[in-house]
Amino acid sequence: MRLMVAQANGDTAVYVLKGEEAVNVTAVDGTLGPDLGAIVARGAQGLQAVGAAVERGTAVATAALTPALPIARPGKVICLGLNYANHAKEGGHEVPDYPSLFMRGATSLIPAGAPMIRPTCSEQLDYEVELMVIIGKSGRHISADNALDHVFGYTLFNDGSVRNFQRKTAQWTPGKNFDGTGPTGPVVVTPDELPPGAEGLHVETRLNGKVMQSATTADMLFKVPYTLALLSEYTTLEAGDMIAMGTPEGVGHARRPQVWMKPGDVVEVEIEGIGVCQNTIVAEEG
Repeated sequence: MRLMVAQANGDTAVYVLKGEEAVNVTAVDGTLGPDLGAIVARGAQGLQAVGAAVERGTAVATAALTPALPIARPGKVICLGLNYANHAKEGGHEVPDYPSLFMRGATSLIPAGAPMIRPTCSEQLDYEVELMVIIGKSGRHISADNALDHVFGYTLFNDGSVRNFQRKTAQWTPGKNFDGTGPTGPVVVTPDELPPGAEGLHVETRLNGKVMQSATTADMLFKVPYTLALLSEYTTLEAGDMIAMGTPEGVGHARRPQVWMKPGDVVEVEIEGIGVCQNTIVAEEG
């Protein structure tokens, strides 16, 4: 199933995508809620309710919808750094045997299509295409063998990074949490539509139409099942949590000359089988 949270006529709702058309399932069954939060919390029953609602809904053109965040206020957004060997090397890091981990706050996230904000205090806004995992079943001490049972779906993430602030501390938190720098979505694809663990999917970033990153999720050092097991060693993964799986080589800060996104630029991140997340860069107001 391909799902999108979107706005139309001032209302936010969950839509099921069918080619160039979309069905508003929230309008059919109000218990599904305005985003994926309630559906994810209900697990298999939530998807069953969506399936029942889509049979009774009316289709509209997908192009008429304005994407919203898949989950308006996710519980935890955990991000992996250095999960592709060549990206670690281009940044001057050793290939890790344990991923770098950091978290993102909700105010840093924006939907596909929304303005991506370059802050007034820095010109070093960089792009990072990433696979995003949405947790569908809570768990602690999850085994790698059973980890994929905890996945609700997969979406796109552009881990917009303000590089000079990222390097102000060893923890990366400032540079990874500027408001309006983390485009997410628009499409969430359930696991039955993709290879197990979203393995072997082509990932790409284009800046003003030029390919900047091109790789495959098969290159990830820490695959989805192992990552969920690793994270659940220290925290309970809850339904609605989101896990960003890291980015491949080709980021702007490692290029010579370096490439920073500037107002007016259009950045697209794409993952095979999921879709495209496109955003235009704007300068922070004030």
